[in-house]
Amino acid sequence: MSVSTGASRTSVVRAGSVALCLVVCLGAPATQRRAEPAGPTHGGQIVVAERTPPSTFNPVLAADAQTHAVLDRLFADLVHINRQTLKTEPALASSWSVSTDGLEYTINLRPDLKFSDGHPCTADDVVFSFDVYLDESVHAPQRDLLLVGGKPIDVRKKDDKTIVVKMPEPYAVGERIFDTIAILPKHVLGEAFAKRALPRTWGVDAPPESIVGTGPFRLRENVPGQRIVLERNPYYWKRDRDGGTLPYLDRLVFVTVPSSDAEFLRFKAGEIDIVSQLTGDQLASLSSGSGYQTADAGPSLQYNFLFFNLNDVNAATLPALATRQRWFREEKFRHAVSAAIDRAAMVSIVYRGQGEPLWGPVTRGNATWYNRALPRPARSLERARALLKEAGFSWRDDGALKDQDGKPVEFSVLVQATSVPRKQMATIIENDLAQLGIGVTIVPLDSRAVVDRVQRTRDYDACILGLGGGDADPNVDMPVWLSSGDHHFWNPSAAKPATPWEAEIDSLMRQQISARTFADRKTLFDRVQALIAEHEPMIFLASPDILAAARAGLANFKPAILPHYTLWNVEELYWRQAPDR
Repeated sequence: MSVSTGASRTSVVRAGSVALCLVVCLGAPATQRRAEPAGPTHGGQIVVAERTPPSTFNPVLAADAQTHAVLDRLFADLVHINRQTLKTEPALASSWSVSTDGLEYTINLRPDLKFSDGHPCTADDVVFSFDVYLDESVHAPQRDLLLVGGKPIDVRKKDDKTIVVKMPEPYAVGERIFDTIAILPKHVLGEAFAKRALPRTWGVDAPPESIVGTGPFRLRENVPGQRIVLERNPYYWKRDRDGGTLPYLDRLVFVTVPSSDAEFLRFKAGEIDIVSQLTGDQLASLSSGSGYQTADAGPSLQYNFLFFNLNDVNAATLPALATRQRWFREEKFRHAVSAAIDRAAMVSIVYRGQGEPLWGPVTRGNATWYNRALPRPARSLERARALLKEAGFSWRDDGALKDQDGKPVEFSVLVQATSVPRKQMATIIENDLAQLGIGVTIVPLDSRAVVDRVQRTRDYDACILGLGGGDADPNVDMPVWLSSGDHHFWNPSAAKPATPWEAEIDSLMRQQISARTFADRKTLFDRVQALIAEHEPMIFLASPDILAAARAGLANFKPAILPHYTLWNVEELYWRQAPDR
C-alpha cells in the first residue's frame, strides 16, 4: 500500500472483470508514416512526470506514490500481482507450493538471478530482506502486512534457491503477501542493517551506482528537483514471450513537474511521453487531436478522504489544537461535516463526471469487496444543522457557528499543493461548510511536509489525502485500519486502540486475514466498512476514473487500475516509431 501524496498511497474491477477500453487517436497522415517494425524493438527512452522527486531510494522506507513510481522500477518482488488481471504471477520466484494446512509456503527462485551490479541473488538475500522489513527498529510501512494474527511470518532458507515461509496461522491472501516486498542485496546492505544504520542508507543523496536492485532498470543519474534517469538493467531476469531480453527501452526518465496543468502542456509539446492521470477536460481535448493514444480504464481503486486530528496532543504545547480537538472527537460534529459535503459536485467539478462519490473506502470498481449495504445519503444541510445542535453547538446572529464556550468554529485543512483535484475538493469543502457557519482555511504544502505533519509532528487540524493500494485485497490497507498502523492517519501508530470501535476493527481485520473462506472474509470486512461509516474517522469524498494518454508511437501501452497505472509493464514498452525531440 502506498499513500497517494501526489502518497501517496498510497487506485476498478477485480481480476479480469473489466475490459480496458482504448481509444487510439490517429497520428500523422499515412503519407508521412514510416513502416512499423515487425516486432518489438530495443532502444530509446520514455519521459514521464512526477509531482515531487522520491523522498528516498530505500524501498523499505518508501511510503508515498511518487517514491514508489521510481523505486518499483528498480526493485522486484518474489510474487507479483499483475496490475491488469489482478492475479498473482511469478516474479523472482519461478514457482511456489502451499501445504495442505495453508501454513507453509515453499518458494523456488529462478535460476541465475542477479542484482543490477551482477552479484547473484539467492535465498540469503530473500531471508535478509524479510528480516529487514520485519525489524521493528526499521519502521517499514509494510511491516503490518507481514504480521499474521499479530505475529510475524517466519522466512527461512532451505537451500540457495529455495525459501520456506511459515505462517503463524492460515493466511487468507496467500502468496499476495509477497507483492511489493522488494528483495534487497545483502552484500550491499547487510553491514548497515547489522549496525542499525539501514534507515539512513540509500537516501536521496546516495551515489547512483550504490543503489542495487533486481528491477528492469537501475539508477544512472539523480539531479535533485529536476530529473531522475534510469538505465536498462543488463542483468534483468525477465524475458519476453519469444525469450528475448527485457526491458526494450534503454532509459526511463522522470522529470519533476509541479502541476498536472504543466505536465499536460509538456505532454502536448512532445516533452513528455505518458500522462498517467488526465482530467476529463484534458482527455476530451486529446480525443480530437492527433498523434496520441488515450485510455479510460474505468473506475479506480483510489479513495480520497478528509480526516481530523484525533491524536493525543499535549494541551500545554498545543492548547488551541487541543480545544479544537474537542469538536473533532465529537462524532456528531464529524457526521455533520460529512452531511454538508456535496460529493456529487466534487465528481462534476473535479472529475468532470468521470468519477464517483464515496461514502466508504471501497469503490464500485472493486466489485469483490464493495459493501452495497453501506448508507449513501444525499447531501443535507438540514441534517448537518440538526446534528450540530444535538452536539451542543449554536449560531451567532451573523450565522457563524460557535461551540459550547462561545468560541467560533474554525479549523484549517492541509492539502498537497501539487494535487489539483484535492485542492479543488478542499475549496468545495470550504464553501460547503461556510453554509453551516464553519470557517475553513486551506493550507497547501508540499507532499512531504503534509506527511511529516500528519505522521510525525501531529500539528494540524484536518487533512485531505488519498489512498490507492497496490492490490484490490483489503490486506494492503492493514496499516490504515489497524490502530497500530503507520497509516492509521487520524491517530497513527497508537500503542493501543483509542476507542472500542477501533479495537473491534483491529480484531476484525486480523480475523479476516486468516479466515479460510472468501465468504467469511467478506462478512468481516463488510463489518469493518460499516464501523468506519458509523464513526467516520475518515470522511470519504470521491474517486476518479483512470484516464491516461501516451504518444501514438508507443507500443504495449495498457493502462491499469492499480498504481503505477501506466508504468506497471514498463519493461514491455517500446517505440514503433521513435518521437522527434
